[in-house]
Amino acid sequence: MKLFWNALRLSPAAAGLSLLLAQGAFAGEATTQTNVDASPSAIELGLQDDLASMDQVTSVSQLSDVQPTDWAFQALQSLVERYGCIAGYPDGTFKGNRPLSRYEFAAGLNACLDRINDLIKAATDPLATKEDLRKLQKLQEEFAAELAALRGRVDALEARTSELEANQFSTTTKLTGEVVMAVAAGLSDVVGDDDNDEADNATFSHRVRLNFNTSFTGKDLLRTRLQVGNVPRYYSSETNMARLAWESNTSNNFILDELYYRFPLNSANTWRAFVGTTGLDIDDIHYTANPLLESSADGALSRFGRYNPLFRQPQGAGIGVNYKGERFRFAASYLASEANDPQTGAGLFDGSYSAAASLYYSPSKTWDIGLLYAYAYHSTDARTRPSLTGGTGSFLGDNPFRDPTSAHNVGVQTTAKLSKNFVLSGWAGWTFANAEDNGDGNADLFNWALTFAFPDLFKEGSVGALIVGQQPNLYNADNTVGGEDDDNSWHIEALYKFAVNDNISITPGVIVVTDPNNNNDNDTAVLGVLRTVFKF
Repeated sequence: MKLFWNALRLSPAAAGLSLLLAQGAFAGEATTQTNVDASPSAIELGLQDDLASMDQVTSVSQLSDVQPTDWAFQALQSLVERYGCIAGYPDGTFKGNRPLSRYEFAAGLNACLDRINDLIKAATDPLATKEDLRKLQKLQEEFAAELAALRGRVDALEARTSELEANQFSTTTKLTGEVVMAVAAGLSDVVGDDDNDEADNATFSHRVRLNFNTSFTGKDLLRTRLQVGNVPRYYSSETNMARLAWESNTSNNFILDELYYRFPLNSANTWRAFVGTTGLDIDDIHYTANPLLESSADGALSRFGRYNPLFRQPQGAGIGVNYKGERFRFAASYLASEANDPQTGAGLFDGSYSAAASLYYSPSKTWDIGLLYAYAYHSTDARTRPSLTGGTGSFLGDNPFRDPTSAHNVGVQTTAKLSKNFVLSGWAGWTFANAEDNGDGNADLFNWALTFAFPDLFKEGSVGALIVGQQPNLYNADNTVGGEDDDNSWHIEALYKFAVNDNISITPGVIVVTDPNNNNDNDTAVLGVLRTVFKF
């Protein structure tokens, strides 16, 4: 950063640009804001992204926002055209098509002063003429206050930058945070027992995440996440179908929730690789095709409403790779739940694991459609148990054999932006499971959903949404513990995320699950939610 401000001293045009970005101190005199182009030294230090697409012109007469009737225009014009010390943009403006303020003009004048001083010091041709020096002296006198203020502003910015550098947390790591605070209450008794409502009382809970995002090259990411929460599971003794998206109960103790490294495999950054030891999930690597609702913090309210439950296979540690091109997306991963445990029935290959691949095609810029295949093995050691639905389906379907289980999972996902304010997404998923200890045991499950999202509804950044679907249903079972599900539950969810600003949102909503656990003997589960999210 210090090199950057030293460059500004040598490049007054760039200093003028910095002045414009913080021109509040001169608001009384500089009534309009206009950008001034940077010198090559400043471009090399980081302004090339903004200016690379703009060819420069060196004639002041081409700058329509400088009045040719002013004596200063005539004087500066001759200096610029002789020494090439100021530049503009091809459209003939300083970008904005507005009159040049005195401070902006002073930035250009200062550039000419430095250019002529350099020529004199280097004793190169053409040397400045006496006439040019007289023009400069007159212009200096006319704009003395602005030149002094400009240089003083750069000095102040340099001092502030030095202070920030001295007190910064890290040169490679950025800290971001997320706080979810929610009031929720079950509005019905699933089993119809008024005396057994301990799992549906009104609660006020939280989840906090602190992300340490480290980059060594500018294109890679080392993610370290700490998490703490006390979010309960509603209707826990009756069903998994009303779980909240941000559910996390660490008894208010911080845990290491994520630790993985992502890095590019080619210069275009279209191929990326992932390696992680904790919290590396399938949806970190694979595209879920539900962009407005997939976030656990400010997306859908329910666990089921975020994306196809087939993405909830054994995960946590392993490797992955993905590709994103103009028309195609591809991803593959191998993840294990107990990779750090050397005991029998655990570890990287002997415990629960998943091997997944996904492929998406984009017929247009607003439509994606794709397939997911995931093979999963679910062990039954002391730490885990099979969960075919990732805790989103019926109890029977989630763990049908109570024994080690393997499963083939096939999913179809799509999302289409039908208009500026309407995005339609959906999925369908099939699971074909087999009991590993009983070759005759098999179980087949199915789920589907449609999501209707309305971005910028009533306010920019806000989102209204409706989710309708059926959570995983065990429709075919042979030699399972409890047989097939008797009925079909319906999942209906409505929410409105109101964006207070870029960092705060408030989301009221309701989750309705008919016939919980796919059993019409149970009453409809209704969960009311008011969620507030803070991001920093």
